[in-house]
Amino acid sequence: MRIMLPLRRWSIACAAFGLACVTATCVAPQRAADVAVFASGADLESANPLVTIHPLSRQVQRHMLFVPLARYGATLEPEPYGARAWTWSADRRRLELALEPSLRWHDGQPTTAHDVAFTLDAARNPAVGYMRAGDLAAVTAVRAVDDSTVIIDFSAPQASLPLVLCELPMLPRHLLGAVPPEGMRGAPFNLAPVGNGPFRFVERIAGQRWRFERNEAFPAALGGPPALAGVVIAVVDEATTKFAGLASGELDVAGISPTMASLAARDPSLRVLSYPVLFTTALIFNVGRAPFDDVRVRRAFDLALDRERIVRAAVAGYATAAGSPAPPENPLALELRPRLDGAAADALLDAAGWRRGAGGLRTRDGRPLRVELLTVGSGDNAVEQLIQADLAARGVRVEIRQVELGTMLAEARAESRRYDLLYTGIPGDLSLAYLSAMFDSRQAGGALDYAGYHTPRLDSLFAHARSAGAGESRDAWHAVQRELGEQLPAAWIYHARGVQGIAARLQNVEMDLRGELATVARWQLATTP
Repeated sequence: MRIMLPLRRWSIACAAFGLACVTATCVAPQRAADVAVFASGADLESANPLVTIHPLSRQVQRHMLFVPLARYGATLEPEPYGARAWTWSADRRRLELALEPSLRWHDGQPTTAHDVAFTLDAARNPAVGYMRAGDLAAVTAVRAVDDSTVIIDFSAPQASLPLVLCELPMLPRHLLGAVPPEGMRGAPFNLAPVGNGPFRFVERIAGQRWRFERNEAFPAALGGPPALAGVVIAVVDEATTKFAGLASGELDVAGISPTMASLAARDPSLRVLSYPVLFTTALIFNVGRAPFDDVRVRRAFDLALDRERIVRAAVAGYATAAGSPAPPENPLALELRPRLDGAAADALLDAAGWRRGAGGLRTRDGRPLRVELLTVGSGDNAVEQLIQADLAARGVRVEIRQVELGTMLAEARAESRRYDLLYTGIPGDLSLAYLSAMFDSRQAGGALDYAGYHTPRLDSLFAHARSAGAGESRDAWHAVQRELGEQLPAAWIYHARGVQGIAARLQNVEMDLRGELATVARWQLATTP
């Protein structure tokens, strides 16, 4: 480690500024003026929002590279952005949006209503595979009246602006219109995009960096050009390397391990920012195979988990123990407090036919209760080991199998799921649409469909929640969460809190449920800390 850490720190600088180092004795490069360097734990997945799951990639798309029709305000209510105004018909089945006429793509072409129609039609096309397509199920037609006016028709009255319009940015029809829907995931545009947002794409070096520069022509009506001259998303995948980059000044923003937060707080050149994030970890049960086809076993496992201990030991308290799939800060969340009850867990396992004996739980015919926990191999897998210990206390033998991310995703999404348990993080959104992608049979095969759990009742609750008016939406989504709490296709472990180390000289940084980059257009680098 004494040798590797300085080399990795130098690699950050190379990734951030594209400088070549020919010997190990190179002098460290000068920082580029007014360019902020943001560390990402993985390479950005894609620049195309129609095919993107990765949370940071989606933030770069809607906050930096592209412009959505609307955006979330500080109170998480939709406010005008690319659409400067909108009006509803008397029956609220038709929405007319007036676009900002001065908005242009970074290649100089105007952004028009035809781009909006193209984007929404592509998002609704099943062949594209957009993860939020369910949010557009009520849309029957999208029409460009003229270059600055678009009309969206719905099959039923809508009480409010669909929140997906805050999440899905406009895309350029003149560059993507010829791409067949089934080829959207592999379009060259995805890695060399042309946007219309406050920052323009400059370059990508796979596994190292994405570089963006200020869009000097960004309309004043939308906030004008950003304060920073540019932003670099540098790929830095090790916690110690991120911390070293912050301490050396090579990084301006980096997620840090909660266990390092107190150390960062003592450095006068840094500050620590903690905030709620739309990311929840879960233990997914394979409900299609024994013993998890029995809800009593799923409930027993849920009751056996000491989530408060997991939060304290694994993430130094920077999380909230979860009893439901949405963090309490989400306006649609149903706050179900998790229970820890070993006696009740034992009783449920006994009722399901498992008897405690030498070496743990066994069936009446002597078979032991052994299960495999599939997880992504990273760090020390502290959460998985704590889950293993909690279940061992109930007589369950858990074997942890670590695999790389691609393997985990392939196994989780396979038509025939072979895992018993899966521990993973679930990126969320304010509309709870990600729950549809996980559990609604009409979304089966979707990006988050890990559990394979679908019932007619749950499908009906999802359909009602998606179509509910403003006055009913909260209750409708509460009903979905109650049903998931009853049937337990997943045991929710904790709602994460973001922990970012930020250079003291980087100002105007705010982070909340909208994401780490929600205010990036206002960030400013001071000349002195």
